[in-house]
Amino acid sequence: MRATTCALLLALAATTSCTKASHDYADIVFRGGPVYTVDSTQPHASAVAVKGTRIVFVGDDAGATKLVGPQTHVIELAGRMLLPAFHDSHLHPVTTGLRMSECALDDLTTPAQVADSIAKCAKANPSGTWFRGHGWQLPVFPGANPSRQLLDSLIPDRPAYVRAADGHSAWVNSRALALAHVTAQTRNPPDGRIERDAAGSPSGTLREGAADLVSSFLPKITSEQRVDGLLRAVQYANSLGIVGLQEASADSDILVAYQTLDKRDSLNARVVASIYVDPAAGVSQLPQIIRLRDQFAGNRLRATSAKIFADGVIESHTSALLEPYLDTHDRGPANLTPAGFDSLAIALDKAGFQIHVHAIGDRAVRMSLDAIEAAQRANGAHDARDHIAHLEMIDTLDLPRFKSLGVYANFQALWAFRDSYIRDLTEPVLGPERSSRLYPLGDVAAAGGTIVGGSDWGVSSLNPLEAIQVGVTRCDPAATAPCAPWLPKERVSLNRMIAAYTIVGAQLAFDEKITGSITVGKAADLVLLDRDLFAIPPEQISKAHVLLTLLDGHDVYRDASLR
Repeated sequence: MRATTCALLLALAATTSCTKASHDYADIVFRGGPVYTVDSTQPHASAVAVKGTRIVFVGDDAGATKLVGPQTHVIELAGRMLLPAFHDSHLHPVTTGLRMSECALDDLTTPAQVADSIAKCAKANPSGTWFRGHGWQLPVFPGANPSRQLLDSLIPDRPAYVRAADGHSAWVNSRALALAHVTAQTRNPPDGRIERDAAGSPSGTLREGAADLVSSFLPKITSEQRVDGLLRAVQYANSLGIVGLQEASADSDILVAYQTLDKRDSLNARVVASIYVDPAAGVSQLPQIIRLRDQFAGNRLRATSAKIFADGVIESHTSALLEPYLDTHDRGPANLTPAGFDSLAIALDKAGFQIHVHAIGDRAVRMSLDAIEAAQRANGAHDARDHIAHLEMIDTLDLPRFKSLGVYANFQALWAFRDSYIRDLTEPVLGPERSSRLYPLGDVAAAGGTIVGGSDWGVSSLNPLEAIQVGVTRCDPAATAPCAPWLPKERVSLNRMIAAYTIVGAQLAFDEKITGSITVGKAADLVLLDRDLFAIPPEQISKAHVLLTLLDGHDVYRDASLR
């Protein structure tokens, strides 16, 4: 009797103790360092504990071990690195997710390679009403101008539409031009240019808005196709450690795709969508943009930003420069007048939108800063966190304005090395002085500006580690031999580049209180890498692999090798 009573008491005590302990135990413990928190109060640690959706401990191994219980999943870091999960502050997930099923030409470097790939894609899919492709690189073709005759020889039996890697040009065949009634008599649209041969006929390359003359005839994409494309895109982003996205240009169809995944609890990312603003429509579209913002507010989705395209790109001479291109003696078109830009920015700011601008040329950047300054004068300075993306050229006089106006410099750092775009298409039309100031990350940082990171995927790679490496080295991340940095004064530190893709990305999304750093109480948005970025040569940063991505403490990506 006594033994039985004692056993019952011991069992009760064990149950009580276990219940209490399980309340205190973590669900996941990472230990054995290194942990880079991106939290200035405690930048480094060796252990992190997660319970539910939150980080509950950041510190040393001994402290974390106290939180390990029978059900705790312990991950020994053993030289592997824990970081806050990444935020990409400028990309196009829906459109790029859709293109993942098209003929991809991104990595091809000669016309013969492009032609061979298109021929193989056409043979593999002979029954499509249209041929669709993407990703041809402008420097592959003389003058960045592939011909319709080449595409005709590859796709003679149906219209073909192949988007350039930068998204600002399209290559079409004769059947596509005929279907769209684009001839030698067709005038250039206000926001684009039809490239022409010596006889004045369309050569097959369409710039900017001229691409819409043909794309408007493409088969319509269904809502479910967009949802499937977005799902593919987010899964891919998660595999690269990304859980925060700034959709760079959204219309109502794109917003529906995000909302659909959000309502299904399948949107594995925190999303701020930038609603596309038509420069030609100006302030008249403001009521519609406000309706979209209100309609598409969700759990992980906010449509609180407005996207303005200030200009195009240097390679096709559609970027707005302060001084003329050397070969055309033209300064390039801006998509808005200064007065129109100012009034649009004032109206958007007054309505509570975060302004998100595409600006490549130095004149477009100045106009963007002028418009944001006009909005601050009209409405009063406030915490708007407006940002300008790309920033290939910034005039020296405008560098301090990023700090004084509180404008985030949204760089696509992966572009900041001397590739064929720079060497063959940019430097010849800008000359040495202007070319010595391209992608000035270092100058913006030195002037006190805030750098945030974005990929512009699918224009270029989505992998944040590649962009981080280029920001630090100013060298091609694919180079196999030692590289002399291109414009070495424009390099920035590894700490700054990691911050650009973590805490600063969270700040740009107004989410820094819940994500962006490894801090007790914040969401367990974490990424585990297979190596310590601070312990390897900078040239090897892009070789690191993501092993685990957590969003709110839940796996959204796990490498098969992780145990």
